[in-house]
Amino acid sequence: MKNLKKLPTKQLEKFSNIFTQLVLVVVLFIVYLTLEHKTPQKKFAVVDFDPPEIVVLQPDQIIQFTRELKEEPKAELPKKDIFIPDEPIKKGNNDSTEAVINVAIKKVVQINPNDIIEAKEPREEIIETVPFINIEFAPVFKGCEGLSKEENKVCFDKKMKQFVQRNFNLQLASEIGLQPGKYKIQTQFIIDNQGNVVDIQIRAPHHKLKKETQQLIENLPKFTPGKQREKPVKVKYTLPISFQVD
Repeated sequence: MKNLKKLPTKQLEKFSNIFTQLVLVVVLFIVYLTLEHKTPQKKFAVVDFDPPEIVVLQPDQIIQFTRELKEEPKAELPKKDIFIPDEPIKKGNNDSTEAVINVAIKKVVQINPNDIIEAKEPREEIIETVPFINIEFAPVFKGCEGLSKEENKVCFDKKMKQFVQRNFNLQLASEIGLQPGKYKIQTQFIIDNQGNVVDIQIRAPHHKLKKETQQLIENLPKFTPGKQREKPVKVKYTLPISFQVD
């Protein structure tokens, strides 16, 4: 293998020192220019009503702008005249006639206080309720007419017991499954001044017994109303119903 000889014209190593020196010179020149460079100062003109002044700002200074609102002058409204001009006066006609109205004066009538009569308002008659024991004339059960006061009360009680015994359903007690024993139903009602049975109140050991008793009392015949001081009144009557379940 042959050794190649370097050409003297192509030996670049001889120029490396020159290139290094040129680069250093260029770098130093750039550094010099950088150090000698000066930042230009900014100028800001403020316009106001006063003569303008020049304000010098620093490079790191922050500028804030504030807008001032101008007050617009209010428009003045024309003042209204609060006085109303008088209407022109018209001349009257002397030949016109005036209408004259005659007012009749009534005579004043004097009233004597002794002649005043007070009118009383009619009061509704309150019909009182009297217990059967205290009633003067007891209601008359159908079939007890023409008896005395005492006999009428005895007849009333007798007829009432017979009505209950004939119309009360005794089989209902066994149908609802009541235990053997004695039971009592408390009833109370009012015979009004027309002889009708109203305001029925019942207390029974079972609701079916209460319903049966309600129907029983509603089927009572119409009575001749009782009287107190010769006036028909309401009479309160209490009817206890007792029965035995074997």
